[in-house]
Amino acid sequence: MKILVTGGAGFIGSHFIELLLSRYPRWHITNVDKLTYAGDPRNLSGISKTKNYRFVRADVCDRVAMEKAMKGKDAVFHFAAETHVDRSIKNSQVFLRTNVMGTHVLLEAALKNKIKRFVHVSTDEVYGSRVRGYFKEADILNPSSPYAASKAASDLLALSYRTTYGMPIVITRSSNNFGPRQYPEKVIPLFVTNLLKGKKVPLYAQGLNTRDWIYVKDNCTAIDLIFHRGKDGEIYNIAAGNYLTNIDLTKEILKKLKKPLSMIEHVKDRLGHDFRYALDTGKLKKLGFKPRYSFDEGLEQTMNWYRNNGC
Repeated sequence: MKILVTGGAGFIGSHFIELLLSRYPRWHITNVDKLTYAGDPRNLSGISKTKNYRFVRADVCDRVAMEKAMKGKDAVFHFAAETHVDRSIKNSQVFLRTNVMGTHVLLEAALKNKIKRFVHVSTDEVYGSRVRGYFKEADILNPSSPYAASKAASDLLALSYRTTYGMPIVITRSSNNFGPRQYPEKVIPLFVTNLLKGKKVPLYAQGLNTRDWIYVKDNCTAIDLIFHRGKDGEIYNIAAGNYLTNIDLTKEILKKLKKPLSMIEHVKDRLGHDFRYALDTGKLKKLGFKPRYSFDEGLEQTMNWYRNNGC
């Protein structure tokens, strides 16, 4: 099978490519990545010389490059995206360009090349926030940030290609990922690297916002499972049930790194900060998914990676 992965030099994409090559050694993987600040070819240094792996440096908004990269492929896994909420608040234009227009370019290329399956990787943030209960895949989207809105738009665009053209599309929406190689702008790698440098950690407000954390390798396993067993036109929530307030997450990191509570610096809250994300994963469980990594195990592996790879 011939596969195109977009954004494969990034955090989740690089782990996913490693998973594919380890599980399916006869598959041919082409990785298309623009190599923005969050994409690093060193993330895949261990497989860069693998015969059935190929890297193409290109922008997903480049129609000619995407049509060329997609030619002869059987399936597409679309990871490429601008993802940091704070950056989207400061400048949303690049998020709309990459996440919406880039997705449009890829869908058009997939249509032209008669791709057999298009996996669109999205986020739980498209649902917005809720104080209690769990979001199901059919719930109304209510994004709070420009980032989340751009992903919601790309989700709807992808679904429209299923309805209008019959394109074989599935969408995954995962909770907060963490693990090795994540760019240190997200909370776990930022806090870990700050503390390893002896710097304080900036915690929004009182840290009462709640997130559900999934180790990146479990998310990749779920995406692969959805690719093989998911139904065309369906959306699948991905989560592991590791609910923590940001203050409890921070205390856990401090405890593991043997740092005092005085290393917490409370800062002004983020604009439009969602209070709680929570996903109903019943559809995914019916496909046979069960997380392999506990939160504690994943956090230990993450911290060890940053210790061993500089901070």
